[in-house]
Amino acid sequence: MTAAALFDLDGTLVNTEIRSRALWRMFLEDHGITCDETLLRRVMGRRGVDVVPEVLPDMDPEVVMEEIRSYYDHPDLPGIVPVPGAAELVARVAEQGAPLALVTSAQRWWAVERLTEIGVVELVRTIVSAEDVTVGKPDPSGYLMAADLLAVDPATCVVFEDSLAGIAAARAAGMTCVAVATTHHPDELSHADLVIADMSGIDWPLMELPAV
Repeated sequence: MTAAALFDLDGTLVNTEIRSRALWRMFLEDHGITCDETLLRRVMGRRGVDVVPEVLPDMDPEVVMEEIRSYYDHPDLPGIVPVPGAAELVARVAEQGAPLALVTSAQRWWAVERLTEIGVVELVRTIVSAEDVTVGKPDPSGYLMAADLLAVDPATCVVFEDSLAGIAAARAAGMTCVAVATTHHPDELSHADLVIADMSGIDWPLMELPAV
């Protein structure tokens, strides 16, 4: 059966996780809340509306996320850069005619802007974003929805992910998972099927890959 490729966005196609940490740090410091590494790790790769009740139970998730979005143009934020080889891999998958989708914890507008910036928005026609699911990663709903939209068996899907929550979601969906070590140390990603530094030199369909 033809394998399908399902890509996460932030930390997988574009290197934005350092920026996300900075946004959360700004918000927490502005509210006098101690910001530590444990808290920041809990929010990575997840929908804000899912994680806020866990880490800030006295705050309204929508209000929190709206305030964090108000920092998006802050001049001190790190820039957004492509993950090496990511756009090229998306193009190779599309050239092969393989089913292709994006599954992200971000909102659709953010996904479309980032895909446009790296030149693959016309190639990624199937997007499952934060608004499309009731529960986000590590729940497998997003990945299972993408498989359904592509009309493929989840067992034929190869997921590219960088976050612990995303890897857990892919595995719970019964999919092969390739972890990209842009956000976490490779040793933390051992529950994925394969761990790589970035997308450089990866071909499609997958053969032997350069592991970290």
